[in-house]
Amino acid sequence: MKNQYVLVLHGGAGTISPEEIEAEKAYRDGMMVALNAGIAILERGGSAVDAVVETVRQLEDCPLFNAGHGAVFNEDQRHELDAAVMDGATLRAGAIASVDRIRNPVLTAREVMDGGRSVFLSADGAERFATERGLEMVDPGYFSTPLRRLQLEAVRRHDLNSQMLDHALAPRDGMPDGRFGTVGAVALDRAGHLAAATSTGGMTNKQAGRIGDAPVIGAGTYANDSTCAISATGTGEHFIRACAAHDIHARMKYGNQPLGQAMASTISETITPLGGEGGLIGVDGHGNIAMQFNSVGMYRAWVYEGYQPEAAIF
Repeated sequence: MKNQYVLVLHGGAGTISPEEIEAEKAYRDGMMVALNAGIAILERGGSAVDAVVETVRQLEDCPLFNAGHGAVFNEDQRHELDAAVMDGATLRAGAIASVDRIRNPVLTAREVMDGGRSVFLSADGAERFATERGLEMVDPGYFSTPLRRLQLEAVRRHDLNSQMLDHALAPRDGMPDGRFGTVGAVALDRAGHLAAATSTGGMTNKQAGRIGDAPVIGAGTYANDSTCAISATGTGEHFIRACAAHDIHARMKYGNQPLGQAMASTISETITPLGGEGGLIGVDGHGNIAMQFNSVGMYRAWVYEGYQPEAAIF
């Protein structure tokens, strides 16, 4: 029996002002462009891996989100990008971190996974690998946008040593509204396989060399056909310490919890007590989805085969 496909994406979580609904149209439109790209792959029988990679690639190319073009600056006023992909059917995974010349980090993470020699590459090694695989390289300035520069300057005026989640900054004291964030996608394809992908520019004014949860398999990204596919967004240090994505898998596999309960428990019992903020999206092998967060909002969009795509923020 053919499975019905499911695709879910997120564009980051944090403090998002409900008073500025009119300004949200561009973000909803950006999510829908990405979602539709993934739908097109699943509609023609493509794999969950192909769908999540293309969905995330589209979000990396959209300057509204903190991944690829439009990534935030670190403390050295540079970009350091991270991404990961995981295939739930085989448990193969690929991840890269701290790159600043690869146009689409998620594509390189996919190549790392497919290459099979390594799971996680970083910095110069990851960029050399991307070049060898023929992936598009760009000048680091490609990732910069004027708003990201304003965001960095505002944070540094506030506290030179502070770092900021994209969505954690509400407009105040002349600081720009930071409604952007880590991007990710999870999918179930018609063959019944799961996949997850996540990509990020990290945190504004983050410590040079800092790597968050997005590329860490089992923290910000995880997929296993026996349970679920998960992509996270939030305060990465807490999600790493919580092994958040794998924690949801473990609650499902060993505790027999359904996806929604497992995700809620991970947020309330593990992430929140650590002081973490953010959210997760997930889909299980039966096509059930969960999208939960402990922040004010999380950009997200989803589709079940045969139904109209939907999007939400709060």
